[in-house]
Amino acid sequence: MARSRRKVQTPFGSRTDVGCVREHNEDSLVVAPPLYVVCDGMGGHAAGEVASEIAVDVVAQRAPRTADAAALGQAVEEANLAIIKAAREGVGRAGMGCTCTAAILDKERLVIAQVGDSRAYLLHQGRMQQLTRDHSLVTDLIEAGQITPAEARVHPQRSVITRALGSDPRTEPDLFELNVETGDRLLLCSDGLCTMLEDDRIEDILNSAADPQRCAAQLVNEANSLGGYDNTTVIVVDVTGLAEQRTRKITRRTRATAIMLIALLAAILVGAGFGLNYLVDNSAYLADDNGNVAVYRGVPGDLFGLTFSTLDRVTDIAVDDLQPGTANRLREEGIRVDGIDEANNLIKLYEAEITDKQQAEAQAAEEAAAAAAADNPDSAAEPDNANDGSNDAGTAAANNENADGADQAASPSPAGTTA
Repeated sequence: MARSRRKVQTPFGSRTDVGCVREHNEDSLVVAPPLYVVCDGMGGHAAGEVASEIAVDVVAQRAPRTADAAALGQAVEEANLAIIKAAREGVGRAGMGCTCTAAILDKERLVIAQVGDSRAYLLHQGRMQQLTRDHSLVTDLIEAGQITPAEARVHPQRSVITRALGSDPRTEPDLFELNVETGDRLLLCSDGLCTMLEDDRIEDILNSAADPQRCAAQLVNEANSLGGYDNTTVIVVDVTGLAEQRTRKITRRTRATAIMLIALLAAILVGAGFGLNYLVDNSAYLADDNGNVAVYRGVPGDLFGLTFSTLDRVTDIAVDDLQPGTANRLREEGIRVDGIDEANNLIKLYEAEITDKQQAEAQAAEEAAAAAAADNPDSAAEPDNANDGSNDAGTAAANNENADGADQAASPSPAGTTA
């Protein structure tokens, strides 16, 4: 049972990144199935990130556990009021705000509440469609027939949004309800992704990357390789239908079993050996070991001075090379998994993510170098000029040696003859 569970691929993945230009990441996200939320902060440092953090905290607390669009919309409205109240009380700054795209995926039923220009896409049978409508100036202009979608991508006011949390206590989200199918893929993202990548390229990546976490990482890496002008946050969720429900039941059953075992071990000393062996054999976690990711068998922490874990190995992966959120969890509390096999799979995922990032950066550097060479084609000839002075002496000597034959060389060479 435990072995088959380790082979189940996690049906969701996420990544958030500051990008290549901004100094602070003002995006926030929630991945707490069946709830998924992306918020993009506005208002600058110490304001945008505050607004987005308030929004995700409130939505996570107030959102329903089933696909109830009205209840999800109410949670978003409460987040809006919380941001306004915080600004009045001196938390963050006046005028701070954020976008919000919140989704609940309950088996094959999807509901979305959206404010701003963060987006939700659905990949169905290999084709991607945008589910939400941007609350932005350029969207209004497109719908009025004043500009084209291509012109909107380079419009000087493309970042102006017409609705956001924190600006008006009467703000209401757009609500969307639809049925989805097992095999579909949901994408939530901040505008840092869709301003850098066109929809066709996003669709290609959603189709090609089978693992949701790998897919999320690839989307962010490619946005950064093209300039990364904004913070980029991505959540990718595979629709698994009833399979997801069965996985949740298995997870709940496993947790209940662990609690019963811990209680039994505390009450009956004779069961201690069995309980410890069970924990060591069926649990594992990742943690920071002198700057590198280490794999431990068992569970972190101790009880009455006893530890229930052993070091399995220290990997070559530097904690600092991972995403900030992952690195902080490794340093502070570790990342618990269901066993050594799953821990090793997670290590492989980290290695692949780092490799993808390095390849994207290398490709970007090569393209930048090629562009620089194309802009200054004469630069390659400059080293030849440096040799002019060094050849003067040799040339003068050769002229002196040939001085006696100057009269013979005075007559021109025949046409076509090389001197």
